[in-house]
Amino acid sequence: MLKTNVEDLVVMAVTGHISAPTLTRSPYRPNTEGTGTVLIGMSGIVYNARVGDPAYGWSGDHVEPGVSIAHPDYDIDHAMHYLTCIGNEAVVVDGLASGAQGIVTGEHARLLVDFSSDTLDLLAVGDTILLKTHGRGMKLLDFPGVLIKKAAPNLIQKWGLQPSGDGRIQVPVVAKIPAHIMGSGAELTPEFVDQDLMTGDRAALAELGIDQLRLGDLVAVMDTDHRYGRGFKPGGVTIGLIMHGDSVMTGHGPGCQDLLVCANGEIEPVIDPGANIANILDIRS
Repeated sequence: MLKTNVEDLVVMAVTGHISAPTLTRSPYRPNTEGTGTVLIGMSGIVYNARVGDPAYGWSGDHVEPGVSIAHPDYDIDHAMHYLTCIGNEAVVVDGLASGAQGIVTGEHARLLVDFSSDTLDLLAVGDTILLKTHGRGMKLLDFPGVLIKKAAPNLIQKWGLQPSGDGRIQVPVVAKIPAHIMGSGAELTPEFVDQDLMTGDRAALAELGIDQLRLGDLVAVMDTDHRYGRGFKPGGVTIGLIMHGDSVMTGHGPGCQDLLVCANGEIEPVIDPGANIANILDIRS
């Protein structure tokens, strides 16, 4: 069992609302070839995309699986982003599905929450969702060079992290991704929103073996230092979560949410085809 400071962490409630999809009066955006497309798939309730499903292939853009929640007050919404961690519990507060429980599965422009299919059928845009935030400030006490960013204690405990015996920690992932594949989101902090894989070059994705990624997959982005920003550093490792779908826009693609980071090789990624939060957190039977 890894030593952590989990007993010292604060568990705090935040609330948001299921957000409504929006489009401008001129909704066309160019794809990588300059062709105008109408981009759908963000906000609201997505019934047929959940963690465990493919990240590629949807006739949509940045598809957010499950339920997307936000808050109209900017300061409250910002706090919700910084406090919430992947694996936190969600509870429906009002509406036909009141009392139903879900789990946080990602952070994009909104917080992403997975609910069962039966619950999804009862939810409506505007319903209030309470999140029990837990995980901010969590540390791996024997690995001070490894920082936890957006992983909740239940994810850390069930993930299968193991000491390697040489001062590093072994982390199960489905794939290793080179730093040059990473695109939009480099300007953001690792505690706030994801960074996209750039997927305009499909042949490169196939050559790297990352064209079959699924929502919920855990991956290692190599030679990156995401401790206090996002940048390139040989030897650094970022363990991320694939949490939204692909994009047709240049510089964009499936989103990768920072969970664990190091700057000097303290993380040893270990390939495990089952390293998906749908399996680790028992989200789908």
